[in-house]
Formats: sequence, structure tokens, C-alpha cells
Amino acid sequence: MNKKIIIIVIILVVALGGGFLYRSINSKSGGEEHAEKIEVGHKDEKAVEHTEAGHKDEKEGEEHKDEKGGHEGHDEHGEEGGIKMTAEVQKQNGVVIAPAKKQRLGGVINATGKVEANADRIAHVSPRISGKIVAVIASLGDSVSAGQSLATLDSVELGEALGRYHQSKTKLGLAQSNMDRIKGLVEKKIAARKDILLAETDFKSAEAELHTDEERLSLYGVPMAELEGSNRKKPLLPVRSPISGVITEKHAIVGELSDPSKSLYTVADLSSVWVMVDINENDLAKISKGQNAIVIIGAYPNLKFRGRINHIADAVDQATRTVKARIEVANPGRMLKPEMFATAELALKGDAPPVLAVPEDALQELEGKKVLFVTDNGTEFKVRPVEAGRAAHGMVEIVSGLKEGERYAIKGSFMLKAEQKKGELEGHNH
Repeated sequence: MNKKIIIIVIILVVALGGGFLYRSINSKSGGEEHAEKIEVGHKDEKAVEHTEAGHKDEKEGEEHKDEKGGHEGHDEHGEEGGIKMTAEVQKQNGVVIAPAKKQRLGGVINATGKVEANADRIAHVSPRISGKIVAVIASLGDSVSAGQSLATLDSVELGEALGRYHQSKTKLGLAQSNMDRIKGLVEKKIAARKDILLAETDFKSAEAELHTDEERLSLYGVPMAELEGSNRKKPLLPVRSPISGVITEKHAIVGELSDPSKSLYTVADLSSVWVMVDINENDLAKISKGQNAIVIIGAYPNLKFRGRINHIADAVDQATRTVKARIEVANPGRMLKPEMFATAELALKGDAPPVLAVPEDALQELEGKKVLFVTDNGTEFKVRPVEAGRAAHGMVEIVSGLKEGERYAIKGSFMLKAEQKKGELEGHNH
């Protein structure tokens, strides 16, 4: 009985121990498998994350590449301020390229200058002989007529000339009477014929002396009409204006001595004036003597004074590289005053030669200079400083900096300028 119990206990222990061992092994195997599954799961999740990150990096790379590519085509600045822009981006921004060409520009040449008195109508008035000023009749700004007395002088020389004149006049009268008397005696056969010949000779001699004295007084400015019936009062010398005009200068002062070397007055006929303008050296071939001009004065902005070029100087000013041109303009009512500033519009000749010209919109200003955006290959633009000339009908003449046939941005230059500025800022930030 005891043996049976012992055997049953042993069998139970073995069975229980085997079951426990089996569960332990299975539990360990399952834990390892579960751990392996967890690890694999983590690996897969990490791979997915890595894949997604890769896709994200790739996407960001593509976006960065696109962005960079866009800059390469739109805003990448090469050497010497170049701007690269693809044809597609140019089209999007309205950039149009065209070759530079020559064309005839209509319109006018604008020139600045000032008003001057017509030098052909100016008179400096001075006495013809020395004397002391005893009266000043005309003053600065007065309008005078030709022959009008402006001042009077007390002249010793004039007194002497008048004395000789009166002596010659008396001598001529005596010679006339003597000749008439002898003619009567000859007719009565009381005097010889040779006496009448001698009397006629004396008369002609006295007549010549009187004529000489009259010419002298006329030269001094004393007309014969004023000498008729003279009461031999103290002679005074009138100083007369030779032309009609306005007194622009006055130096006559009562009590001062004057002589022919000293100008007492300046009289200017301002019915016409000169406008002296500065013509750019490069525009000389476009103007000529006799060319029409319109003058505009700041004081009268709504008025246009018409004239013609009557002289072009032969020398170029070394400092300004300009040439003086003279425009004669009628001056009704003396509205144009000497030293007024003026602007002249010179109408171009119909056969003016073609010039290199670009649209006004193509020109931009950078750092105070006029520039164009020039390209050799159609996608890279370079900033080209140029010198602009006259403008007409939306076109501007290019004096220097651009050659015929060179390609430039005829439209959309403002966008290129913006890209240029953007590139400069980016370069500065880096």
C-alpha cells in the first residue's frame, strides 16, 4: 500500500514538473518571438519613418531645387551685375528683347540760354568834342528817338567853331556885295573886266570857307537850322542819340567834363533781341543758320516767341562741350528783357540723319546713371551705362554706350532693375 502511494506521488511530481517545464519553455520561446516581433515592428516603423523622411527630404530638395532653379533663371546675378532670366520667365515678366537700330527722330532740340540786347542795334553816345556837362535831359530807362538831345555841354571848342562860322558868313556877304558892285561898274564901263574876275574869285573863296565851317559845326552835332537867326548867345553843344531805343546805361552827371572817349549813354533798340543758347556738340550736325526756333521765357510760360538762328559760333566751349547759337527774336512791347533765362526749341531739318534711339521705357536709372540691360545670349542681361541725347515721340537718342545691332531689353527693363536690386541686397546679406 505504501509503495502504491509513493509511486502515485512520484508520477504526480513528474507530471507537474514536466508541465511546468513545458510552460516555462513555451513562455520563453513566446517572449523571444514577441520581442522579435516588437523589434521587427520597431524596425518597420523606423523604416517607414525613414522612408517618409526621405520622401520629405526629397520633396524639400525638389522644392529647394525648383526654388534655386527659379533663381538661376530669374535672379541669379553673374559677374559685372549680370541677371540671368530664362525665356519662359522673361515672357511671364513682359521682358522683350530687340536689336538696337537707327531711326529718324522728329521733334525738336531743346537748348537753354538767356536774352541779350541785339548788338547790331546798340549805340554808345558820347560828345564829339570836349566840354562840361551843363544839363542832363534823359535818364536811365527812357525811350528816346533818333536825333533827340540827351544832354548839353558848354564847349570852348564849339565857341571857337561858331566864331569862325559867323566870320565866314560875314566875309561871304561882303564878297557878294563887292562882286555885285563891280559887275555894275563893268556894265557902265567904269571898271575893267579883270576887276570882276578878281571879285568872283574872292566870293568863291569866302563861300568855300563858310561851307567848311558849316561842315565842322554839323560834325560837332549842331544843325544849321539852329544857327539861322542866331542871336550869338553862349553856344551849347547838344549830345544826341543816333538811334531810337531805350537808355540802358547812363553816365552823364552835371558838372563833369566829358570828351569823345567817354560814353555818356548807351541806347538799345529792343524791338528785337538775341537769345544766346548752348547747343550740345553732338547736335551740331542737326542745326543750321536760318533754322526756325521757338523761345519760351519763364516769366511768360503761355507765350511762344518765334525766331531764327542767324549765327552759330565757330568754337566749342572746352568745359561744357557746347557751342553758342544766336537766335534773333522780335520783341513786341519789349516783353523780353536782357539777362532773362530762356529755353529754345529748335525744329529739326527734314533731312536730319538717323540716330541710334531706344524707347524711353527701356532706359532705367541706377546710381544716378542712365542704363540699358544688354544681352548677348538672350538669357543673361548686363547693366550698360549710356549717355542719352534728345527725346522725341517716346524715343530717346543714345549718344554713346550702345552700338547698332546690340540686343537689349526693349520692354520689361523695370523688372530687370528690380532683380538687379534684389541681387545686390542678397549679396550684401551673404
